[in-house]
Amino acid sequence: MAKSTKRLGKILLDSGLISEEQLKEAISCCEDGKSLTRALVESGFVSEVNIARVLAEQMNLPFVDLAHFKIDPNACAAVSEEMARRYMVLPIKFELDKLIVAMADPANIFAVDDLRIVTGYEIKSVVVIESDLLVAIERFCRMDRVVDEYVESAVTEKERKIETLTEAAGAQEAPIVKFVQSVILKAVADRASDIHIEPEDDDFRVRFRIDGVLHEVMRSPKRTQGPVLSRLKIMAGMDIAEHRKPQDGRFGLSVRKNPIDFRVASLPTVYGEKIVLRLLKRENVLIELGELGFLPKTLERFKSSFTKPYGMILVTGPTGSGKSTTLYATLNVLNSPEKNIITVEDPVEYRLDGVSQTQINPKAGLTFAGGLRSILRNDPDIIMVGEIRDRETALIAIESALTGHLVLSTLHTNDASSA
Repeated sequence: MAKSTKRLGKILLDSGLISEEQLKEAISCCEDGKSLTRALVESGFVSEVNIARVLAEQMNLPFVDLAHFKIDPNACAAVSEEMARRYMVLPIKFELDKLIVAMADPANIFAVDDLRIVTGYEIKSVVVIESDLLVAIERFCRMDRVVDEYVESAVTEKERKIETLTEAAGAQEAPIVKFVQSVILKAVADRASDIHIEPEDDDFRVRFRIDGVLHEVMRSPKRTQGPVLSRLKIMAGMDIAEHRKPQDGRFGLSVRKNPIDFRVASLPTVYGEKIVLRLLKRENVLIELGELGFLPKTLERFKSSFTKPYGMILVTGPTGSGKSTTLYATLNVLNSPEKNIITVEDPVEYRLDGVSQTQINPKAGLTFAGGLRSILRNDPDIIMVGEIRDRETALIAIESALTGHLVLSTLHTNDASSA
């Protein structure tokens, strides 16, 4: 019997949580490779929660509810999946010069010593429920495992030709395809507005913008950067052989039966191409104003402002805060056969029936200001300008509002007062 199992059994015995007979019976079940905790729980002698709380109390360690704890992906990356599973541990955060490690069996001092040597950090243990720990290990190791499968089956990035990449992208079971899909699925589940794929010196990171704030969700080996970016560029209809110029593209997917458009933009950086995906959920076009989170009094004031025949309404806020969603919800209310609604956008994010939508094209000389001038010659009742970016566009928008048109637009600001 392992020394750590003996220590754990003694702690539970001394606390009065189990009897000697129960301990002996559970230890006999451990010969099949089960942990002592699992054997005790399956035998019905004690619950996982009670074991974890008693261990925390007896060893004077914090108890953490891992199911509701925000785990730092950078901390998880400090150990391999093999080590996490062998010792049943998972680093969950950094605290100054210490690495906070979740353990179901904090009596395993050998695990703590090895973690200290491997990571180079001072280890601070916290006690968690074993089943929660298993779920967390599976969750945070899954993406690394998919990437490793791809790397093992792929040749080096330099040897890969464009034709091979295209063929690989079409193979639905290719690990890199699964990797990209898993990132997209997680972004949708987390209600992210943007996905950032960002190359760095030794690896690349994935960040999600949620409620206007960027959150890092994972890091991946540098060797997988090229295949991941190429896969995304193929999906977006971009030139995978062009790495020196910014590119734009888009694609659509049905995620859990919900159609979502993805607007994709690439940007060359010193460490390689950065790609940002904007998630445009078509369901947002159909969202009701009452579902946007307005207070009842604020909603009434907003409705009274856009039901007037002319004037200007500016929706302001940071990236991903819902400015476009608010404008589209407003246009849905205003849209009727009696109204001529025209928009100028960059790009057209959602397509609306009964609304004339124009996308700016600076290369062809069509800017926001130029598009706005053209709209005024088409007898509009309501004008929507995707974003006011310069003085000229602002002046034309104001003049339009003062000459009998209702103008809706957005400003990129931190808050309403900054506008």
